[in-house]
Amino acid sequence: MFEYLKGTITAIMPSYIVVDVMGVGYRVVTANPFAFTQGQEATVYIEQIVRDNEQTLYGFVTLDEKVLFQKLLAVSGIGPKSALAILANSDHSGLVQAIINNDVSFLTKFPGIGKKTAQQIILDLQNKLDELPFQTDAATEVASVTLPTSELDEAMQALAALGYTKKDLKQVEKQLKNEQLADTAAYVSAGLKLLQ
Repeated sequence: MFEYLKGTITAIMPSYIVVDVMGVGYRVVTANPFAFTQGQEATVYIEQIVRDNEQTLYGFVTLDEKVLFQKLLAVSGIGPKSALAILANSDHSGLVQAIINNDVSFLTKFPGIGKKTAQQIILDLQNKLDELPFQTDAATEVASVTLPTSELDEAMQALAALGYTKKDLKQVEKQLKNEQLADTAAYVSAGLKLLQ
């Protein structure tokens, strides 16, 4: 089992990154690939999941994010794709608070999470998240110049990879076109807030 990979981010795609570790490129699926920067030296915390016909590496910016992913996977009805869609929301402290406060409506805003699954998440995790020290992320900074549309396009591809419908994405894209955000990660974060 891998604990983490330390290397250079050589590629960023809508649903994964490639981490070069001493000449070997590892494909790592992440909740928000655009939280990383191409060419950056980074430590990516890893969860390896082996199934009958595939082996997948899931990557996280922090160890706490990895622990939250593992806890979500322990919930009946939550698989890796659903857990990543939940973690794509940068407000992990809000997620933890929603679980602790029995806030079903907050959880049902994620793709693939219905009322029954949201209740199961709360039931299974309500008393198991105290050790996670998530803090509210800083507000997204606004850039002083308009960025190329390609960053918005990358953000929309990342949101689609998380399972949001085309209808939802079209509405969000219209709103995001009027924004002047710092980078693709900021567009993804703003898009997730609008989708919720």
